[in-house]
Amino acid sequence: MTSFSAPTQFTHGQQHQIGVLVCNLGTPEAPDATSVRKYLAQFLSDKRVVELSDWLWKPILHGVILRIRPSRSAKAYQKVWGEKGSPLLDISQRQVTAIQKALDEKSSNSFTVALGMRYGEPSIASALQALRAKQVRKIIVLPLYPQYASATTGSVFDALASEISTWRWVPELQFVNEYYRDPRYLDALAESIEKHWQEHGKNERLLMSFHGIPEEYFLAGDPYYCHCQATARELASRLSLEEQAWQITFQSRVGRQRWLQPYTDLTVEKLANEGVKSLDVVCPGFSADCLETLEEIAMQNAEIFTAGGGEQLNYIAALNDNDTHIEFLSELVRERCQSWLTEQQGDALNSEQGRSKIRERATTLAASEFPNHNFEH
Repeated sequence: MTSFSAPTQFTHGQQHQIGVLVCNLGTPEAPDATSVRKYLAQFLSDKRVVELSDWLWKPILHGVILRIRPSRSAKAYQKVWGEKGSPLLDISQRQVTAIQKALDEKSSNSFTVALGMRYGEPSIASALQALRAKQVRKIIVLPLYPQYASATTGSVFDALASEISTWRWVPELQFVNEYYRDPRYLDALAESIEKHWQEHGKNERLLMSFHGIPEEYFLAGDPYYCHCQATARELASRLSLEEQAWQITFQSRVGRQRWLQPYTDLTVEKLANEGVKSLDVVCPGFSADCLETLEEIAMQNAEIFTAGGGEQLNYIAALNDNDTHIEFLSELVRERCQSWLTEQQGDALNSEQGRSKIRERATTLAASEFPNHNFEH
């Protein structure tokens, strides 16, 4: 017999907040080979990430990759690990705190925000369980991936569905699929880049580097490449950049198969060889700085650029928890949940009116029993 789970303490008729599940990729617990191996095993076992049959992929994953790659990746993580641990986890936690504060300022006591990482901890399952423990009955899921990809946003949905499929009372859901062309997201990016230029100067060329995916995923119908192109065009327009002043590239490829092109590292090397002396790189698809931005771009690609004859590569930080970014994300949540907020306000009013009527009737009955007593307490 199937057993569905429920909160340990459940009360019918309780007033419910709206849950906000903020999601990102995740991180190892520590920058050592053991932790990285555990993280990579979960990440690379996701069929959304590697679309190969188990009989073909598992021997490669467990027989080769998880024996070689963890120690190399651990050294990369050690370069960016801070006093508060993983930069991605630290920034994500700050984002959640800031989003909660912004929502409370506009809709006091209406939302409760939780962080769920697709791989590692805190997991999406544990975040959902924490929301359910607070008797949240409506949840908006906010994957912090502006451009949709099956391997990112699609995978978040899989984890969400896997956990909720075991619940007795399935909550109402809103799922933010993407926001790659939202004017507020684009404005936040443009503002961040312009602020960087004001503080550090503007280099000869702006490279917009997005995380890559295998080309065959795009050919099979994944919209990610198109979303990245749209973001890049809109951003270049907002920055009033001439066509030759900017370029889109794709980073973080793995393996021998063709990924989306042009590749970031090869483009950086090519530009340096062609005589470009200064380069700015921004990663519009990353909502928070992480290994791929802080180590791969700001360190590895900077070294590639100078080795090829370039003089200066500046990485422009992700939006992270800056005020404009947080304001946009909180507004996005509120507008997607507007009908829920209206319903919530109506429920609160009806509840208060009901309690008022009960108080009036109780006072009337008590006054008839004790006519000389003052009941206005």
